[in-house]
Amino acid sequence: MRVYLGSDHAGFELKNHLVEHLTKQGHDVVDVGPHAYDPEDDYPAFCLTTGAKVVADPGSLGFVIGGSGNGEQIAANKIAGVRSALVWKVEIAELARQHNDSNVCAIGARQHTPEEASAFADAFLATPFSGNERHQRRIEQLTEYERTRTLPALPAS
Repeated sequence: MRVYLGSDHAGFELKNHLVEHLTKQGHDVVDVGPHAYDPEDDYPAFCLTTGAKVVADPGSLGFVIGGSGNGEQIAANKIAGVRSALVWKVEIAELARQHNDSNVCAIGARQHTPEEASAFADAFLATPFSGNERHQRRIEQLTEYERTRTLPALPAS
C-alpha cells in the first residue's frame, strides 16, 4: 500500500521512525517532509500536501505527525476528501478506519513512544472500512457538504 507521511519539527523523528518501520513492512512509503530538521518549520505545508497526495492517490493512506497531532489533523482536514483522525490508542486507529473510512491518521509525537505509534500505524493500515450503511451514509453527508457547503437538514424534533 502507498503511504504518505508528513510532519513538522516536533514530529520529525517519529515520522522518520514510521518511514523506516512501514518500509520494512513492504509499504510503498512517500516521505512528504520535512527532510531535514528545522526547529522553525510550520506544519501546514507538510500536512496539507500529505492530505492532497492521499486524495489524489485512491487507495493510499497517510500520516501527519506533530507534537500533539491536533494542528496536523486540522490542517489535513482542510483538504476536501481527507478524513483525518487523531489517534491515541490502537482501538481509536481501528475505529477511525472501520466507522469513518479515515484516510489520514494524525499522531502526537510528544504523546507517544515510537513503539506505540508503530502499533497505531499498523492497526490503521490493517483495518478496513466496515462498509456499514449508517457509516457510509454519514461519510456521504460530509462529502456532500464539502462539495456544496450546504449544511445538512437537521432532523425534526
